[in-house]
Amino acid sequence: MPDSPIGSFLRDRFGTDKPIVAMCHLPALPGRPRHDRAAGLGRIVDSLAHDLPILHEAGVDGLLFCNEADLPYQLQVGPEIVAAMASAIGQLRAEIQVPFGVDIVWDPRASLAVARATGAAFVREVFSGVYESDLGAMQPDFGSICAYRTMIGANNVALFSNITPEFASSLGQRTIAERAQSAAFLGVEVILISGQITGMSIDLADLRAAKAAAPETPVLANTGVRAETVAKILSIADGALVGTTLKRDGVTWNPVDRDRALRFMDAVRASHDRVAVS
Repeated sequence: MPDSPIGSFLRDRFGTDKPIVAMCHLPALPGRPRHDRAAGLGRIVDSLAHDLPILHEAGVDGLLFCNEADLPYQLQVGPEIVAAMASAIGQLRAEIQVPFGVDIVWDPRASLAVARATGAAFVREVFSGVYESDLGAMQPDFGSICAYRTMIGANNVALFSNITPEFASSLGQRTIAERAQSAAFLGVEVILISGQITGMSIDLADLRAAKAAAPETPVLANTGVRAETVAKILSIADGALVGTTLKRDGVTWNPVDRDRALRFMDAVRASHDRVAVS
């Protein structure tokens, strides 16, 4: 039986059909309100150095480096953010054992620039559509973004496209199914379905709608996946991105908790075993 396009793409990237990509949340970067200027970049690197070996031990399939703590977010970041993110990843590059991505919220070009500089396999961003958001109108220019990707030699960096971005709602009347279908047609490699806020569960109906509309494009759950829900979500989704649930006390800004990470990945493996048996 021939391999499916979805299975082939994810297996080529992550070595598995349903990858779990764990968040590596950087403390606030230079220039942002929460940045610790006294501790500087050293604290940011130390925080990542704490989380990385735990996530590797738990057995995640990929990592996503994200400036989650740079509240309030910007639609276009300055060079200080790009430089700090690239430096932090670069200092730990030799320790990274799985494919990784970059997400500089909400700046696709900045994410691609850091991905190209660090050897990342993918970026997560909003690439298509127009949204009203807590940060103002969000209207990425997908054609320009793809031209930029080509210009900097990053065509091998996959585009993970969030079509239900947090803190925002789509303008217009198009359904999630229609947005998923058009995003796939325009060339994104992976579609992401999110809850309303970081760490909030997704609507399974949204996940099903995107899967049905874009059957040859991987659709991943982007927020709110927990140990007790991962089996149900993976019965629909082609994988998941996880962050908050792996943190100490389930708080987004805390370090990764070893017991929570191990328990989560045990639940993932148990769900795979049930599928194999059935």
